[in-house]
Amino acid sequence: MSMKMEYRGGCLCGAVQLYVMVDGHKVGACHCAMCRKWGGGPLLALENVLGLRLEGEEAVSVYASSNWAERGFCSHCGTHLFYRLKDGGHYAVPVGLLEVDDDWVLDEEIFIESQPPYYAFSNQTKRLTGEQAFAAKQP
Repeated sequence: MSMKMEYRGGCLCGAVQLYVMVDGHKVGACHCAMCRKWGGGPLLALENVLGLRLEGEEAVSVYASSNWAERGFCSHCGTHLFYRLKDGGHYAVPVGLLEVDDDWVLDEEIFIESQPPYYAFSNQTKRLTGEQAFAAKQP
């Protein structure tokens, strides 16, 4: 059953507001070294993002973090806004940006081979290697 909903969120300083359309209430964790360096821990992001609309785009800076992806952040306060594939086919939006702490469920972890031993999540999740995660995103 589809549960399409639009949620609102924004950065710390309020310069950027975002509206994200998602299908369902699933959150994924990325343990890759780049995400951990970007945010100081695993990226906890919405799964099944169908669309993202930004207000205050003049305050958004984008960093090409790899050959295939970019990371957006507020140029005023530094809040991490999104990770996106350069081909435009996938967005990851940090769940903590949203104004509503709905019934989100952590159900997937990726890059499990990069997860350091000093943290673990308590619930059972689908666990994928980086290779498996990239394969799952292919059409």
